[in-house]
Amino acid sequence: MLHTLSDRDPITLAPVVRPHCESRLLHALGKAPDASSNMTPPLRQRVATGTVLLHEGAPARHICVVQAGTFKSAKTGDDGYEHVLGFSLRGDLLGYDGLANGAYASAAVALEDSVVFTLPLRQFETLRHADAAFDLALQAALSQQMSRAIELAELMSAVAADARLARFLLHVSARMAEQGLSPRRLRLRMNRREIASHLGVAHETVSRCFSLLAERGYLLVDNREIEIVDMDGLRAHAHCTRGPAEEPQQGADPSRPALTRSSANGSRSRWRAAAAA
Repeated sequence: MLHTLSDRDPITLAPVVRPHCESRLLHALGKAPDASSNMTPPLRQRVATGTVLLHEGAPARHICVVQAGTFKSAKTGDDGYEHVLGFSLRGDLLGYDGLANGAYASAAVALEDSVVFTLPLRQFETLRHADAAFDLALQAALSQQMSRAIELAELMSAVAADARLARFLLHVSARMAEQGLSPRRLRLRMNRREIASHLGVAHETVSRCFSLLAERGYLLVDNREIEIVDMDGLRAHAHCTRGPAEEPQQGADPSRPALTRSSANGSRSRWRAAAAA
C-alpha cells in the first residue's frame, strides 16, 4: 500500500550520507520549486515491505527515485521462476528501463519499508529541461548505475559460487560506504533465496558458501546480520574463480575457529577473540 507524504511529514528512514551524485539527485528533487515556475513538487510515497512498486510489463508512466529503503528488481519466467536482477538503494532510479519500449522491463518490489520520489513521465521531462542541476545529477546517477551493471557482470563471471558471494558482499559493503554507513557491519534486506537467484546458484549453495566464508575467518554470520572481520581476506577470496565451495582451501589453518555465531550462548567477546586469533 502506498502512502502519500506531505511536505511536513518527517522522513526518518534515510541515513546521513556524504555528498555524491546520488545525494545531489535527491537534493535536486527535494528542494522546493520556485514559486514563479508553476512546477509541481515531486510526490513522495511510502512503500510498505513486500509492495510491488512497479509491475513487470505494465505501461511505463512514472520514474521513481529511492529516497530510503531497499528494492529488488526481478523478472518472472514463463515457468514462474523469479530471476532477481539486482537491488536498489538510496538514490537509485527505478522504472527508467521503461522508456525504451513504453513498458517496465522488470518489477520493483520493496524489501523493507521505503520512501520514493515518484514523477510522472511528463513531469520528469519538464524537470529535466527546466532544472539544469537536476539534469546533471540525473546523468551522473544513471552513469553510476551503469557502472554497477558492469560490476554485476564481473560478479557473475566468477566460476565458484563462494567467489560470487564474496563479490556480492563486497559490492554491498561498497554501497553501504557510499551511504555513509559501516562497510563491515551489514544488515542484508534480501533473503538467501533472493541472493541465490541474483547470483545464479541454488539456494542451498548460498547457505553453504556463507558457512565456508565464515569458517575461513572472513565473516561473522547471524542470519541476515553479517560482519566482515577480514576485508582483505574476503577481497582475495573474491578473486578465486575456480573450485567448488565444498572443497577445503589448500593451506588453510585447520586450527582457526569458524566465526559463526552460536544461537545458544555465543558471546560477542568470544567472537572478537576468535577474530583476533
